[in-house]
Amino acid sequence: MSQNIEIEFKNMLTHMEYEKLLKAFHIEKSDIFSQENHYFDTVNFSLKGIGAALRIRKKGDAFEMTLKQPASVGLLETNQIISEDEAVNSIKFGKLPGGEIQCLIEAQKIPFSEIQYFGSLTTNRVEVNYKNGLLVLDHSCYLTKEDYELEYEVENYSEGLKVFKELLAQFTIPERQTDNKIRRFYQQKYTESDSSQW
Repeated sequence: MSQNIEIEFKNMLTHMEYEKLLKAFHIEKSDIFSQENHYFDTVNFSLKGIGAALRIRKKGDAFEMTLKQPASVGLLETNQIISEDEAVNSIKFGKLPGGEIQCLIEAQKIPFSEIQYFGSLTTNRVEVNYKNGLLVLDHSCYLTKEDYELEYEVENYSEGLKVFKELLAQFTIPERQTDNKIRRFYQQKYTESDSSQW
C-alpha cells in the first residue's frame, strides 16, 4: 500500500486543441498508452457524498485499487496493488479485496460490502515532464462519449497553478471548469439513462 497527496490541474480540450498539443510536444503514436479505469460506489453514492472516489485501474498487466479522498490541498490517494483474480472478482462479482482501503472506507461508516461496480472508462494517455511537473494529455472513451483533457500534476500548488495558466495562455486555450473523470462518467451515465439523480 502507498499513499500520496495528488495536486493536479485539469482543463477540458477540444479535439483540435488536443492535436495541437500533441504536435507541439512532438508526441508520437507510440508514446501513447492505454489505461482502463473501473469505478465503484454504493447505490446511494456514499463515496461521492463525502467527496471520495474508488477505482481499479489496469495499466499494462498490473492492477491497482485506488481510493481518492479530499485533503487540505489536493487529494489523498491510497493505492493498493491487487492481483488479476481480485480485479476480476471485483468487476464481475462486486467482491472487492480487503486491506487498507477497506479500513479507510469503513472508518467513514460506509459498509464495504455495499460497494458495487458501476462501469469503466478507457483512457489513451501520454505523459511529458514539463517545468517541475508532469503534463498529461488524455483521450477518454466511456459509454457513448469521448473527450480530451489536459492535466498537470505537481508537488507545489502555487507554482503549478502559475505554470498551468501560462501554458493555457501560450496555446490560447480557454480555462474551462473541468470535473474529474469519475464525475464525467456518471454524468454521462445518467444522461444516457435519462435520470435526474445527478
